[in-house]
Amino acid sequence: MLILFFILLITGGSLFFAFKKKRPQFLLVPFASIFAYFIVEIILFPAPLSDTLKFIFGLR
Repeated sequence: MLILFFILLITGGSLFFAFKKKRPQFLLVPFASIFAYFIVEIILFPAPLSDTLKFIFGLR
């Protein structure tokens, strides 16, 4: 639940800065943070990394 609030905080901050500074590059920050969270969760999974990736991409 804490990670959800953290991602919402990042999204709100990036929206604020994107509109305040008129720079749309700030809108990429939430996507980058979700991608980083996804990578960290894959690495922390208690199985070997190669088996985990085979399982994730081998689902049909």
